[in-house]
Amino acid sequence: MTNEQGGLRGWTADRKGVFSRLRFTSLRLRLVVVFGLVALTAAVSASGIAYWLNREAVLTRAQDAVLRDFEQEMQNRAGTLPEHPTQDELQRTAGQMAGGSQHFTVLLVAQDPDGKTVYGSSGGLNGFALGDVPKSLRTAVNKKQSLTSANDAEYHLYWQRVVDDGTPYLVAGTRVIGGGASGYMLKSLEPEAKDLNSLAWSLGIATALALIGSALLAQAAATTVLKPVHRLGVAARRLGEGKLDTRLRVSGTDELADLSRTFNNAAEALEKRVAEMAARDDASRRFVADMSHELRTPLTAITAVTEVLEEELEAETGSMDPMIEPAVRLVVSETRRLNDLVENLMEVTRFDAGTARLVLDDVDVADQITACIDARAWLDAVELDAERGIHARLDPRRLDVILANLIGNALKHGGSPVRVAVRTADDSVVISVRDHGPGIPEDVLPHVFDRFYKASASRPRSEGSGLGLSIALENAHIHGGEIIAANSPEGGAVFTLRLPRDGADVAERAEPGEEGGAS
Repeated sequence: MTNEQGGLRGWTADRKGVFSRLRFTSLRLRLVVVFGLVALTAAVSASGIAYWLNREAVLTRAQDAVLRDFEQEMQNRAGTLPEHPTQDELQRTAGQMAGGSQHFTVLLVAQDPDGKTVYGSSGGLNGFALGDVPKSLRTAVNKKQSLTSANDAEYHLYWQRVVDDGTPYLVAGTRVIGGGASGYMLKSLEPEAKDLNSLAWSLGIATALALIGSALLAQAAATTVLKPVHRLGVAARRLGEGKLDTRLRVSGTDELADLSRTFNNAAEALEKRVAEMAARDDASRRFVADMSHELRTPLTAITAVTEVLEEELEAETGSMDPMIEPAVRLVVSETRRLNDLVENLMEVTRFDAGTARLVLDDVDVADQITACIDARAWLDAVELDAERGIHARLDPRRLDVILANLIGNALKHGGSPVRVAVRTADDSVVISVRDHGPGIPEDVLPHVFDRFYKASASRPRSEGSGLGLSIALENAHIHGGEIIAANSPEGGAVFTLRLPRDGADVAERAEPGEEGGAS
């Protein structure tokens, strides 16, 4: 059963592939359609002209032979009849006239000696009759013409093509010059019609073959023309995927070869430019990383000194000179700020270098949020709306970094109380952090996650480095999640963190270094 399903899926995929290649927007299909329409128009036009010319030639040849023979019989046989023949004489003469090589049916009409109209038909009593002759033809046959220098006969031969029960006939008539019988002839053109039908079928088959041939020719031409274009498209997609060493094989001197050369030159220039930018970027990251590492040693010593100074400030002995106390407090504050900045720079460097990895664990989200708030003494300023038992497979350290940055940012720039709510949606856990401040200006919203961005340019020395939200977003991304910043309809800003509950598709291994803090 599995093999049958796999075969069916494969057949369906093949069908979809064929239809996708033959979609109407496809250049290949349009070429085939245009070639086909041109070939069809040319073939139909040529076939129509050929059919019309052959039809006229066949009918004219058959018609001329029949009319010539009929006219000859009228002169040789009907012309020997008396001016007022009897019906038997007309019948006998009509039979003799019909026995010629053309095998047409003859009807003779005259007046006997008593003035009565008599008929003689080679087809018998139920054969060719005067009623079978069109009235206009009878009128023309019996109309006497005036003799002039251009007209030396009183009566002429007239003919007409008619169709009876789907069978074409040639009807002709004339009258004996000098008076006498009028003669009419009926000749079936069915053999000629069959020949013309055969010709039409032959031309139709030729047209169909021409159409098929043009489609095959169009397919061959399209393949010849579009194969380089297809290769160019594949190469462009590979180039867009970052495979900058992609090149096209160039052969020939036509326009497509020039296009391939242009693509190769552009790809080569792009590869060089990207390599130069990557080298500069790597050098920049190495500089930041090296600088951060070099700063950690003196910062450690400075931090130890500031901790001693801070203990002196908090002591009740009053040993600190009141004149230098503000300066000492500023040094302690700025040392902490510098220490956080170095840690954040190292964290950003790890993200940029692609060395940041997750160490996943089964985490109770409510407990993790509570631990984050408690560790930073935010219990009085934060309201938590989260039920215990909502578990997710996350990196506890990185989740703590995200929460510390989001909650700390809300406390600094928003307004208390800050409300943290947790809920589940599909296969994700959603954590929202909302403050009761004035909200985020609309022009600031698109930039809140930018590095070193601060909403107030007039306060460059405000708390934080401008990296906290950026680091929080990077930590969300490495989990396979997202953070969205918006303003609540009820007032205040709200940050919504969405993380997958089953963990991101990232290798689990420890990462050197310490966590980045809130800023």
